[in-house]
Amino acid sequence: MDPWTLEPTVRHDADQGPGIERVVEAQSAQIHGLESKVGQLETAVESHAVIDQATGVLIAVGRLSPGEAWDVLRETSMSTNIKLRHVAELVVAWGTTGHLATDIQGELARRLDPPRS
Repeated sequence: MDPWTLEPTVRHDADQGPGIERVVEAQSAQIHGLESKVGQLETAVESHAVIDQATGVLIAVGRLSPGEAWDVLRETSMSTNIKLRHVAELVVAWGTTGHLATDIQGELARRLDPPRS
């Protein structure tokens, strides 16, 4: 450490050798891995927010508990083979526009209005 600047002393001579290149490569790989994880976490947070909003729409429309609304979203996703996040986005849009894709609409209608005995 340079006592005058409190910064690490960097040597620019031949004594550094190939070892420094390996350290830089390892650090670069670690930085890349961390950037990738940050991107994945950002996507997960966005997905979670949309799913929460869709759950709220189903709670209001179907007079469901949060757990029941979650089950309806999950089961609709599985039965239509559409990713949960996309189903949630469609449900949120439905809450705003009143329009819903036919396959999702049929599945939600079936789940929100079960046959009465």
